[in-house]
Amino acid sequence: SNASDALEKMRLRQLTDGAVFEPELPLEINITTDETAKTLTISDYGIGMDRDELVENLGTIAHSGTKSFLESLKGSDKGGADVIGQFGVGFYSAFMVAERVEDYTHSFREDAEHLKWESDGESGYTIEEAPGQRRGCRVVVHLKEGHEEFVKADRVKGIIERYSNFVGFPVNLNGERINTVEAIWLKSKSDVTEEQYKGFYQFIGHAMDEPRYTMHFSADAPLAINALLFAPGENAERFGMGPQEPGVALYCRKVLIDSHPEGLLPQWLRFLKGVIDCEDLPLNISRDSIQDSALVRKLNQLLTKRFLKFLGKQAKDKPEDYLEFFQRFGRFVK
Repeated sequence: SNASDALEKMRLRQLTDGAVFEPELPLEINITTDETAKTLTISDYGIGMDRDELVENLGTIAHSGTKSFLESLKGSDKGGADVIGQFGVGFYSAFMVAERVEDYTHSFREDAEHLKWESDGESGYTIEEAPGQRRGCRVVVHLKEGHEEFVKADRVKGIIERYSNFVGFPVNLNGERINTVEAIWLKSKSDVTEEQYKGFYQFIGHAMDEPRYTMHFSADAPLAINALLFAPGENAERFGMGPQEPGVALYCRKVLIDSHPEGLLPQWLRFLKGVIDCEDLPLNISRDSIQDSALVRKLNQLLTKRFLKFLGKQAKDKPEDYLEFFQRFGRFVK
């Protein structure tokens, strides 16, 4: 998420600044694992940091460079920033498993220093010159004993696919791109083809059939949400399978919050598959607080109302298709 934000800031900066350090570098995230050295490296060719920014952003816990960046955009014509972090504590989660973290960086500014920030998370930090750095940041996480699982490529790949599969820039693990599916729920309906909807439904729902209904909408009030919901072609519970888990995942700015959130939709809509992305949801919300959140209850009411209105329109416009749907899912909705 930090790397994605750094790349987004760089993308916006390139629109206005002519003099940028290493302008030819691609906007991508590269992750490498080294089981021998027990290191996990996350690098980006983003906006990078100078010495003062290292002190402010990494030397001050809970300072959010992204939050400050968004505030600087207010009232400007550089809107549309697609950024994630706002709390300033994500970077420090590395110390849950790291004995030492290094950040090699060079700012986008041509005349900036080549720097290395290093800390063990306990005794402060150091900043020194490190010649030869590319633009952006290269974070090297040296793992503690007992946490070697995080240098295993399969484990890291699973985490990326689960939580960061829809980051807006290429994410490469040991040279292989991992995030190949777009976050089409953020696109306009006119920009998405039926084939893309089908492919996304099969990906997100782990399904082999085609969606019977597709409901794609966005709303700004009372909540800022983007939703893409699918009614499956067939009801698996008709064939003796037990009650299905909730099939609509909850995201916040393309980052997965919960893949099977209880309470996001009523239980009788558990057959739906898809994604709800709510910008108003705090990224640090826990699974327990999701279930108790007034915001999630408001989401439940909004989504249920919208889907029932959608079904009513389908029944009126295409009654034969709706009858076929009702024969399979009537026990849920009648």
